[in-house]
Amino acid sequence: MLGTIATIKVKPGMEKEFEAVAKELVAKVNANEPGCKLYALHHGEQPHTYVFMERYVDQAAVEAHRAADYFKTLGRKMGEFMDGRAEVVRLREVE
Repeated sequence: MLGTIATIKVKPGMEKEFEAVAKELVAKVNANEPGCKLYALHHGEQPHTYVFMERYVDQAAVEAHRAADYFKTLGRKMGEFMDGRAEVVRLREVE
């Protein structure tokens, strides 16, 4: 299993707009990606911060996620509300 933790800082006052787009992405990933076992959005500890927690069965599932049209489209849309780039940590489960 592969994991990803993506921490995103959102411009102040743009939280609701960001959440609307991010929740749409969560719904599409969970409905269309059988290789993704977890795709969830959380509030971070810091103000204006969100964390995506992701879990994939293998690298092919990660690549399918990144290649999805809705991921590209909604990712660009979320970018309008972000304050800088996402901080991404990639993980590999201990077997």
